[in-house]
Amino acid sequence: MKLTEKQEEANRLLGSVAKYVFLYGGSRSGKTFLWVRAICLRAMKAPGSRHAALRFRNNAIKQSIVMDTFPKVMALCFPGVQVHTNMADMFVRFPNKSEIWFGGLDDKERVEKILGNEYATMAFNECSQIPYTSFLMALTRLAQKCVQEVNGEQRELPLKAYLDANPPTKGHWTYKVFKLKQDPETREPLKKPEDYACMQLNPNDNQANLPADYVESLERMPERMKRRFLFGEFGDDNPNALFSEIAIDKWRKTDTNLPDMVRLVVGVDPSGAGDEETTTNDPIGIVVVGIGTDGIAYVMEDNTIKAGPATWGRVAVDAYERHEADVIVGEQNFGGEMVRFVIKAANPKANFKKVTASRGKVQRAEPFSPLFEDGRVRMVGYLPELEEEMLGFSTRGFVGERSPNRADALFWALAEIFQALVSPRKKKPLGKQAVRHHGGGRASSWMS
Repeated sequence: MKLTEKQEEANRLLGSVAKYVFLYGGSRSGKTFLWVRAICLRAMKAPGSRHAALRFRNNAIKQSIVMDTFPKVMALCFPGVQVHTNMADMFVRFPNKSEIWFGGLDDKERVEKILGNEYATMAFNECSQIPYTSFLMALTRLAQKCVQEVNGEQRELPLKAYLDANPPTKGHWTYKVFKLKQDPETREPLKKPEDYACMQLNPNDNQANLPADYVESLERMPERMKRRFLFGEFGDDNPNALFSEIAIDKWRKTDTNLPDMVRLVVGVDPSGAGDEETTTNDPIGIVVVGIGTDGIAYVMEDNTIKAGPATWGRVAVDAYERHEADVIVGEQNFGGEMVRFVIKAANPKANFKKVTASRGKVQRAEPFSPLFEDGRVRMVGYLPELEEEMLGFSTRGFVGERSPNRADALFWALAEIFQALVSPRKKKPLGKQAVRHHGGGRASSWMS
């Protein structure tokens, strides 16, 4: 790993007088590598110092930092330094007795254990997922007083907090704190704005350390994803949006360690295209959703395809068979029994259930908005085209360019899993007392 010119600049910012340093920008630009390297240097300079690296979810930091970035930093930058790794408690100890602790803010017991100590450095990985209150709570432990040796002199190690993120929307607290220099809750100007510094790093700034076609793969992403992961730009807020990028990102499942599934559903939303119409018609939405033993629904695959019935029927059934799903649900408005016929033609034994769109797209999407917000529905990995469509749903209508077939297929599948949420409420029957008064010109109190 050779630091590029832009990364050298970011490295100097990490070592500057600023107490809080935020590196934001596109994917694989070296942001995390740089602050992990900086923490290791601080740990080695100050014997007995303690440092913390935190992320919203414990399993995410274990996978991305403990198992990946930290070993890479040590192998490439400090190959002669031997550290002791305690995987049970998730910390590493350097020969000079300095330690780096790793943890997730979603693990109450783990957080209490970590925050029982004081630290000289605290780092927040992918802080687009971290609530501001959690960030503030953790900062109360940025208080360890320790010394480092500089040119033969003993000097106090300045306290530091490092943050990184693929930038979310401008409504996120990181944008307000580091770009607007204001308190995100009161909107008052920060008392010491000079303590807060930020810098943008993008994949193009790390070309020398990336596979040749990596940037090209980012360029093929939808515009919203490209702005975030290639150009490293904060997105604009949609105050009326039903689904937020921050919530989707916050609860995203980035590893493949899923719980056992209680029920699996393949949602299909057809466009009515015939085999000869694949160039002009909308895609056929095909999405796989499962609900685990933990009570959480996982959006597992987006197999949406622009094709005629013979092809998309096989794709839907392949997903059904591969996941050993319980049912395929499909919207019947296009061609009546057409969807059932296509599915049964691909696999006569497939369990198919037809659903009918009795309400508008936004009304069908609304029940699931709070589930994504609370983490009761989570994306498995990145499904960029599906997420793009979801973010186009607002209380004022759908604002996307084309029909949201991917999202509609998702909502059909979720409606099958969370049936109680979407079942129409039964009207309350009139009681005897109400019936007696109803004909006499005066309503009972519950009717008034």
